Amino acid sequence: MDIRSVDHIELFVADADQAAARLADAYGFAITGRSTPWGAGDAGYTSVLLRQRDITVLLTAATGARHRAAEYVERHGDGVAVIGLVVDDAHAAFAAAVERGAEPVAPPETLGPDGGRVTFASVAGFGDVEHRFVSRERPGGPFAPGAFAETGDPAGEGLLTDIDHFAVCVPAGDLDPMIRRYGEVFGMEVTFEEQIVVGNQAMRSKVIQSRSRGLTFTILEPDTSRSPGQIDAFVAGHRGPGIQHVAYLTDDIARAVATIASRGVRFLTTPDAYYDELPARLGQVGVPTETLRELNILADRDHGGVMLQIFTESAHPRRTYFDEVIDRRGARTFGSNNIKALYEAVERQSATGR
Repeated sequence: MDIRSVDHIELFVADADQAAARLADAYGFAITGRSTPWGAGDAGYTSVLLRQRDITVLLTAATGARHRAAEYVERHGDGVAVIGLVVDDAHAAFAAAVERGAEPVAPPETLGPDGGRVTFASVAGFGDVEHRFVSRERPGGPFAPGAFAETGDPAGEGLLTDIDHFAVCVPAGDLDPMIRRYGEVFGMEVTFEEQIVVGNQAMRSKVIQSRSRGLTFTILEPDTSRSPGQIDAFVAGHRGPGIQHVAYLTDDIARAVATIASRGVRFLTTPDAYYDELPARLGQVGVPTETLRELNILADRDHGGVMLQIFTESAHPRRTYFDEVIDRRGARTFGSNNIKALYEAVERQSATGR
């Protein structure tokens, strides 16, 4: 199978309306739909649909104890529970994944009229994260015809443009088995790997991508030969492997960060020394160094060009999940030279309790 791109992400949350308001107010997402009554009694739930440019986010809260969102939130708190994957044929992708060893979660279901049909089918991914294959006869049409009351389409609006990648934290020893499984089941391949050492802590990192490069996971595993660090803390707080952060693309990071920060989102800070050394290390990166310093934006360069990125502080009660904003100006790698700065910034947040 070839996974073309990310169709949507679904977060299981305790309060869908509250989470939707935060994404709308802080990040500029538009609330474009709500689920029609779905499920009943202990299995009931409610969902809110949000869009921004090519990003679709679904927020689901259980209204009954037997819905999967209730168990997820109880175990992990709010977090990314489903990644929707664009494929040519969801029936075929589901059959192929199950034949290769994936655990089925939901068999193919088709919604909508001829010419506008949408098919969903799900298999288990890692931890409690599900992968939902999606094929659409009319890309850009309704998210799930008949299941949502949808309003207008704000696809051309917003500071954030698409999902760049997902960062996944796994327990020690799980990285290589996950890499093998995603190669065998989903046809993904390793495109980058490194060992990252920061002080007396260390972690292994491997990047896997679909053949189209439309789906990217950066997978992080702690090095148990060194002191426990933030990957260990995530796995403990999340109670298992999961998505540490989603990286959202923008084509103007200075404007995006300034706007989002003005709406109350707190970003991780970076020492002044980082920016003192930046011009000598990278040269011109397209944004003045003083602007980067003021906004705490990190910069890196690879053979393809420049990458600018920044990470939010975690607002999660367990200090697990956070977000990234990334601006790619030709670069295709993942800011290896910035990992140390990120790692140290997260450690400072943990130490201060902010």
